[in-house]
Amino acid sequence: MKAQNSAWWFIFFTAPMLFIFATVVLVPFFIGISYSFFSWDGLPLNPKIFVGPDNFTRIFGDTRFLSSAGHTVLFTIFSVLAINILGLFFALAVTTEIKVRNAARTMLFAPYMIGGLILGYIWKFILGDAFKAIGEKTGLYTIFFNWLLNPQSALLALTVVITWQMAGYIMIIYITGIQSIPEEVLEAAKMDGAGFWTALIKIKFPLIMQSFTVCLFLSLSNCFKIFDVNLSLTAGGPYSSTELFAMNIYHEIFSLNNYGYGQAKAIVFFVIVAVITLFQVSLSKKREVEL
Repeated sequence: MKAQNSAWWFIFFTAPMLFIFATVVLVPFFIGISYSFFSWDGLPLNPKIFVGPDNFTRIFGDTRFLSSAGHTVLFTIFSVLAINILGLFFALAVTTEIKVRNAARTMLFAPYMIGGLILGYIWKFILGDAFKAIGEKTGLYTIFFNWLLNPQSALLALTVVITWQMAGYIMIIYITGIQSIPEEVLEAAKMDGAGFWTALIKIKFPLIMQSFTVCLFLSLSNCFKIFDVNLSLTAGGPYSSTELFAMNIYHEIFSLNNYGYGQAKAIVFFVIVAVITLFQVSLSKKREVEL
C-alpha cells in the first residue's frame, strides 16, 4: 500500500513538469522538424511549399553558414580553454588559506549573475568607446582601440567577454571537486615529499576528473549555443566576422524570413552540438575510469 501511495505521489509531482517540458520543448522541436521540409516565409496566410530535403542539402553550399561554423569552432576552442584554465586557477586560489577567499568567490562568481544581453552592452562600451579613449590619451593604439570594429579582434573580444562571464561559474564546480578530496590523501602525499605541482598533477587532477567532465560539458555546450552576448556585443559584425551558429540562424529566420531553411539550419545545429557534447562526455568518462 505504501509503495502504491509513493507511486501516486511521484506521478502527482512529476506529471506537471513532464507536461510543461513536452509543451515547451518537445512539441515545438518536432513542429520545427516538420517546418524544415518546407519553403515558408513565416506569414500565416502564405502557403508552405514542400521541398523535402532540399533545405538540408542547400546548407552545404551556403558559404555564410559554413563561415559561421568556422567562427563558432574557433571561438569555442579558445573560449573553452580560457574558461576552464581560468576557472581552475580561481578554484585553486580560493581553496587556499587566504583570508579573503569567501569574498573572492563571491566577486568572481558575480559576473555570471549578469544577463547576457546586459553583459554584452556593458562590454560594448568598454571595448569600444572606453578603449578608444584610453588609446587616444596614452598613445597605446596597438592595444587600446575599438576592438569591435576590427574583424581580427572582434572574435577575441567575444572570447574575453564569455570567459569573464563563465569562469566564476566553472570555478564553483571545480571548488566542489577540490573540497571533496580527502584531507588524509593530501597529507599522506605531503609526508611522502610531494610538492605543489606533483600533488596537483598526480593527485588532485585525477580525483577531480568528474568536475572536469561537467565543466567541459557546460562550457562546450554554452559556447556553441551562445546568442545573447553575440547579439548585444557585435550583432555578428563587423563583416559577419563574429556571426556564430545561433546568430546565423536568427538572421536567416527573422531578417530574411526564411523560416523553413532557417529551421533546417537549427536542426543541423542541434545535431552538431549533440554529437560533439556526447563525444566529449563519453571521452571524459573513459578518462575517469582509466584514472
